[in-house]
Amino acid sequence: MLQLFRNNSPFTVIILFIFTLLVKFQVLLHPVAPLPVEGHFLYNYILGGLNLILRSEGFAYTMLAIIIIFIQALYLKGIATRHKLFQRSTYIPAFVFLLVTSIYTPFNYFGETLLVNWFLLGAMDIMFDFTQTTQPRKLIFNASFFLSMAALFQFTMLAYFFLLLVGMVMFRSFNLGEWSVALMGYFTPPYFLACILFLLDRSSLYAQWPHIGFSLSSNVVSPFYLILTIAGLLVLLASGIYAMQQNVAMSNIYVRRDWIAFSFYLIISVFVAILTDYEVKSAWLIAIPALSIIISHALLLEKNKRFSNFIFYFSLVFLTFCLMANK
Repeated sequence: MLQLFRNNSPFTVIILFIFTLLVKFQVLLHPVAPLPVEGHFLYNYILGGLNLILRSEGFAYTMLAIIIIFIQALYLKGIATRHKLFQRSTYIPAFVFLLVTSIYTPFNYFGETLLVNWFLLGAMDIMFDFTQTTQPRKLIFNASFFLSMAALFQFTMLAYFFLLLVGMVMFRSFNLGEWSVALMGYFTPPYFLACILFLLDRSSLYAQWPHIGFSLSSNVVSPFYLILTIAGLLVLLASGIYAMQQNVAMSNIYVRRDWIAFSFYLIISVFVAILTDYEVKSAWLIAIPALSIIISHALLLEKNKRFSNFIFYFSLVFLTFCLMANK
């Protein structure tokens, strides 16, 4: 069964879509329309625009969220393939992403974290091209621009500025002009947003932007579920790190740097998720892309197929438990 997702056949996309509908079916049966989040004015404006089209229909928003998650899974697979993060092209990263996003119901409803993940994935995709490009300043500006856009949605995502610093240090030799471009790209979104708010006489909204909270809230089904979920994720993460050490050892220096960057991506995401407002129900979703692609190593360990098969079936049992606990 694992081989179905290891293949790079176009038919695997159809299998993944069927898998997505199966694991998200419970969410589709209980759709929820998103609500504005106090202080997150940019997201609230986008939500207001979407309400004109979707009419605050819970099913429409939930279906949109599932489609976005599915496309992000394919994009994550595309990043892994394009930058040769694994020894062969495979849909395993997409499968793991879809699986992990299904363990907690709020991950599958429409929210600002879904939108933020586009900027974070886009920034990572661009940063991996820093080492092999004839237009480094253009890519540096775009990557820093995307990371800054993520911060406009959630104040705590300013921490991703350190991810930009990691990318500049690891993928580029020091160049004062390039660092200036990075800063210019990072400050461009808040500058233009400030200008727009000033012209609309809504500058006071910027005062609502700084928000720091604690994302673990009473939305968790039970302490027992929380403990087992964290334990299951830690098992998957540990297996991924174990397999990654063996897989990455055979990679070139550029791929190794990419994996170091992904590791920083995960660490910063966990830090940001902890300090995000508890009103943002899907705050931990920002850590799922990096977590998923690291776990993927465990399912792609060629030297020990018994190990990869065990992790695969363990992940399915883990998913089944989470789906039943969230009923």
